[in-house]
Amino acid sequence: MWSHTYLKRIDFRTIPILLGLMLISLLVVSSTTKEISDIGEDIFLTPLTKSQIKWFGLGWIVYIFFAGIDYRKLRKWTWFLYVSMLFLLFGLFFVPAIQNVHRWYKIPGVGFAFQPSEYAKLIVVITLSWFLEYKGALIQRGKAVFQSLLIVGIPFLLILKQPDLGTALVLYPITLVMFYFGGLQRKVVFHMSLIGVVGLAFVSLIFLGLISHEEIRPVVTKVIKDYQFERLNPNTYHQKAAQTALSLGGMTGSGWGKSEFTGRQWLPAAHTDSVFASYGEEFGLLGILLLLLLFFGLLYFSFQVTALAKDHFGRLLSAGISVYLAMHMIVNMGMMSGFLPITGVPLVMISYGGSSIISTMAALGILQSIYSRRFMF
Repeated sequence: MWSHTYLKRIDFRTIPILLGLMLISLLVVSSTTKEISDIGEDIFLTPLTKSQIKWFGLGWIVYIFFAGIDYRKLRKWTWFLYVSMLFLLFGLFFVPAIQNVHRWYKIPGVGFAFQPSEYAKLIVVITLSWFLEYKGALIQRGKAVFQSLLIVGIPFLLILKQPDLGTALVLYPITLVMFYFGGLQRKVVFHMSLIGVVGLAFVSLIFLGLISHEEIRPVVTKVIKDYQFERLNPNTYHQKAAQTALSLGGMTGSGWGKSEFTGRQWLPAAHTDSVFASYGEEFGLLGILLLLLLFFGLLYFSFQVTALAKDHFGRLLSAGISVYLAMHMIVNMGMMSGFLPITGVPLVMISYGGSSIISTMAALGILQSIYSRRFMF
């Protein structure tokens, strides 16, 4: 099942990109969580920086494992993974809440929390890839369409209930793209696209100030609850703080460890959700352009796998993973730039957090498995 032979055929162009992103992550995590030693010197290897290094190390192990296995063998594990995911998502509501939400299992004795929703996105991609390939031409039938929607809908609702709106909404464009590649009924894809565009346009108009958040409150709160509507408020402290940090970065930034706004801990979640704003303040527009270049390279090579995949399952799997990566980048940077509501979506390979790193490295490893076997068929 696993063969080191295929590790020689992976796309090595992605390795420097991943190392570059990991270095940026460590710099930002260290800067935003740095401590002062007894002799008055800054300590680079803060506890969270050390923890992030451990997660990256474990991530590389996961990456090599999935790159070496035959991705087609994932078909046999599909339903086991899917049912296990649902069990874990459902079980969250029977454990104590952390920060008033049901998103994590706290693992006793090891000091970290496990977030099933991060892995759920990848498992949904695998399950949907298998199902769309399995149905083949029958995917056009109404029953198959309903089953496809059900595969995504159950974890979507469970994640939304936690509540974790950001993670739930990331599933939407992933599903849409996979339905398109899977040959689902065009009218279904069209209507899903229309709903997505209308929803995005509505939110964008609020955050651009063209629609007043307060003026539409009486109408919208008839459909959703007040606390849900408040997430669409473009004037929250977190929104303004993120934009302030980015603007203070200017062209070249304040320099590593020299940020005034983030350094005074005025930016919430500086090493997790707001890591892009933290990075922007310290490294400025030039640093952001470098980050965007690395992200572009990673996405380019990811979508290239979709073009080179020789079987339908590999094409669907790589397309879903590529969109999964792209949406995390777009949504997180959009949140910090004031174009989207802050919903807790991590910036892939940059934000602190083990679940995000492990799931991302597993996804990238699967992409390499598809790429290294592109001449097998």
